[in-house]
Amino acid sequence: MTGIYIHIPFCAKKCNYCDFFSVSYQKQLVENYVQAIIRNIKYYGLENKIKINTIYFGGGTPSLLSIEQITRILNVCAKYFIFAENTEITLEYNPSGNRKNYLHDLRLSGVNRLSIGTQSFSDTQLKLLSRTHSVQDNFKTVLTAYEQGFTNISCDLILATPYQDKNLLAESLANLISLPITHCSAYLLQIEEQTALSKNQELLTYLPDDDMSADFYLQTVDALESAGFQQYEISSFAKTGFQSQHNLKYWHCEPYLGIGASSHSCYQNKRFFVPKDIKKFCDMPKQEINIISESACNTEEKIMLALRTTEGISENLLSQQAKAKIPILAKANYIIKKSNGNIALTPKGFVVSNAVISELL
Repeated sequence: MTGIYIHIPFCAKKCNYCDFFSVSYQKQLVENYVQAIIRNIKYYGLENKIKINTIYFGGGTPSLLSIEQITRILNVCAKYFIFAENTEITLEYNPSGNRKNYLHDLRLSGVNRLSIGTQSFSDTQLKLLSRTHSVQDNFKTVLTAYEQGFTNISCDLILATPYQDKNLLAESLANLISLPITHCSAYLLQIEEQTALSKNQELLTYLPDDDMSADFYLQTVDALESAGFQQYEISSFAKTGFQSQHNLKYWHCEPYLGIGASSHSCYQNKRFFVPKDIKKFCDMPKQEINIISESACNTEEKIMLALRTTEGISENLLSQQAKAKIPILAKANYIIKKSNGNIALTPKGFVVSNAVISELL
């Protein structure tokens, strides 16, 4: 089964830490973009008769689209793709404003999973990250979504932000856990070049160091697992049965097709991306693609991606040289051997995953 990723590169305001491709919302440009998305769905669907079980609207801010636009896209997907039973349809949602009617209609459109960008449950922290919403908005959005029939809700949490301490993080985690959600994505803040945050020397001086960031990560793992959220990937935690089926495709090396400017794909054994050019995407009859690899999901890539998950990998996939390092890494509590014989990173190992994975490759 294939997953469909639809990139919506529009934002009301750019967050200071974000380096994802996005531009300011313009009503006519968004409509032109939606029409281009639909053209591409028809192109890929007609040619390949793709069987799908996930659709993911990412951004940017997909919740800037009107219900009519989202419904149009999903109706075309239903016509040109072959849906599996219980296809997971996720939309990233920005928790600002009281949008009860929007959430009600969004659920009726076919969207059955929300990924809500809560990011923090501290108003001070939200302001430091230049978010446009408040803690009250976080609560209101999640509770309203639940009341409107969303039973599969994920919330984002950013760790190791300026001025963060263990108490602030504990407060955010307690608030998050109190809500009727089924999934959490918790990310260590990355300072990306050319973002507004990377140029703010005052805030940068108040970032936690690597040891403190690791402590925040482990604190998050403990709190979420104690509340029934099982870790299944470096940054992903879910209650039983609520793992993100779309995101698992990335780590399992399963096919997914990206549509939209700056989207990426792993499809028909190739990895490719669409240029970051909205005008070109809107003007062309089908999206331009640039090939990254003609041999996606080779053994090394599968090892690298699978080691991001708590499932881990079969030891048989490793070289003899890598196998010799397993006892040393296990003694340091970076990896464990599971009951099925797989080896997997521990939470401590996830903190330094790049180094551990490099050792095993």
